[in-house]
Amino acid sequence: MIVEPSTLALFLVAVLALFVTPGPNMAFVLSHNLARGPRAGFAAALGISAGDLVLTLLTVTGVTAAIAAWPPSFDVLRIGGALYLVWMAWRAIRAPGEAVIAKQATIPMRKLVRMAMLNSLLNPKALLFFVVFLPQFVNPAHGHVAAQLAILGITLSAVALVYNTLLGVFSGRVGASLQRNPRVAKAQGWFLGAVLAGLALRLLLLDRPAP
Repeated sequence: MIVEPSTLALFLVAVLALFVTPGPNMAFVLSHNLARGPRAGFAAALGISAGDLVLTLLTVTGVTAAIAAWPPSFDVLRIGGALYLVWMAWRAIRAPGEAVIAKQATIPMRKLVRMAMLNSLLNPKALLFFVVFLPQFVNPAHGHVAAQLAILGITLSAVALVYNTLLGVFSGRVGASLQRNPRVAKAQGWFLGAVLAGLALRLLLLDRPAP
C-alpha cells in the first residue's frame, strides 16, 4: 500500500484541526454563504478544493518547492492575498442590505468558483502547507513519493470540499434568516468586512518562517 492507513488517519486528524482554524478560506466560504446561500457556498467550497488540487499538482511536479525557494515569493503571495481580502472586505461593507445582496446573488457560480480558487492560491500559508507539511506524511521507504503526495493532496481536497460545503449549508441557513431584517443584513456586511480586513492585516503581518 502506497500510504499506510495509520498515516492517512493521522493526516486526516491534522487536516481537520487546521480546517477549524479561522483563515481566508473559511472567511470566503462564510461570507458568500451568508450573502448568497448554500448554492454559493458550494461554489466557494468547490473553488477552494480546486485550488488545493492545483497546489497538489504543483507539489508533485516540484513547482511549489521552486516557488518557495525564491525569497520574494512569500511576500508576493502575502501582499497579493491581503489586497484580495481587502477588496472582498470593501465589497462586503459597501452592501447596504438586502437589495445589494439580491443583486449580488446574480453572480454566476463559475465566477465564485474562480474567486474561491484565487483566494486559496493567494494564501502563502497554503503554499507553505503543501511544501512543508504535506511531505511529513510521505514515507520514502515505500517509494512512489510523487504518488504519495498526490494521494495526500487529493484526500485533503476531498475533505475540504465536504467540510466547506457543510459549513456553507449551516451558515447559509443562518444568513437567510438574518437577512430578513435589513438592519441586521447591513450589520452582517460590516461584521464580515471587519473579519476579512482583520485577516488581510494578519497576512500583512505574517513573518516568513525560518528555513
